[in-house]
Amino acid sequence: AVDRLVAMEEGPNRGEWPYEGVYRVRRQIPIGYRVGGTSIVCRAMLEAPGWDEDEARREAFARGLRFVLESREHPLMNPDYDGGYDVRGWGYTTALAMLVRAQQLGRVPDDLAEGVEEGASWYLKAIEATEIPEAGGWNYARRPGKDAVSPPSSFMTAMTVLALLDAKNAGMDIDEAVFGRAIAFLEASRAESGEYVYSGTAAQRRAGGVPGATGRMLVSEIALHRAGKGNPDRLAGAIDAFIEHWDELEKRRSKPGTHEPPYGVAPYYFYFAHRYAAEAVELLGDDMRPEKRARVLSLLWRTRNETDGTWNDRVFERSANYGTAMSVLAIRAPQRSAEEAE
Repeated sequence: AVDRLVAMEEGPNRGEWPYEGVYRVRRQIPIGYRVGGTSIVCRAMLEAPGWDEDEARREAFARGLRFVLESREHPLMNPDYDGGYDVRGWGYTTALAMLVRAQQLGRVPDDLAEGVEEGASWYLKAIEATEIPEAGGWNYARRPGKDAVSPPSSFMTAMTVLALLDAKNAGMDIDEAVFGRAIAFLEASRAESGEYVYSGTAAQRRAGGVPGATGRMLVSEIALHRAGKGNPDRLAGAIDAFIEHWDELEKRRSKPGTHEPPYGVAPYYFYFAHRYAAEAVELLGDDMRPEKRARVLSLLWRTRNETDGTWNDRVFERSANYGTAMSVLAIRAPQRSAEEAE
């Protein structure tokens, strides 16, 4: 899988693994997706075994790192923007998490060490600057106007909370008020069924059905758990829901369209859900973990492309970089958990 990721490198100066979806800006993949996809692939390269022996991977990672740092200068990565539909926030969140992890593992090239420290600080500040006013949290689809109040997105907010926690654990100063509002929103977005509504609070939005919500249930429960607001039964329930309703996710894998009825499941939640199911399993008690781990990973292996060793949940050939990277992160979840326990 890592060899395939290295082979998928692209861009005018290389060092890019853009996420490809249907959204375009002037007919081009937006910079937020380019930074986001590149950061996720670089993160997978960091987590996979064999780093010291894999010169090609290390060189590709360094090029990706440079791209993520240089992209701060792109006009559409400026945190001083006017809201609306915009995906730069995905770039902020995934870049911060990747940069912090690279520092933690000691895998930043010497000539980029200062830039990575500055870049992590910049992406952290960009996240805090683009918090949704009053409501807290974040959403790629929000009302136009910097000061407009808009419903946050549960799954984007949860991912961003995890990046903020990584930054805080690395010794960075985060805005605790911003963090607190995000946590409060996540708790308010949980419905009685245990699912998390797509955007807004459970009081504002009708829940669409658990089968379509398993990915955001998992990432939200992980975020609340790590923030000290979790519940073991809810966490286990989210994992069980993912396993039970996996077939509903599988129906939408590599299919056209986005939020299709009856559950509004978009294809790009497929490997998203697998990654966070694997990470959620590692938070379970010792008595439950082995069996759930085996179930989740067996589902992941069922959808691997046996011809080239990749995973892809979209109709676009390029998006195999995202699916493969998320799958690598899922596979490596037990190793990272063991490392953190030490």
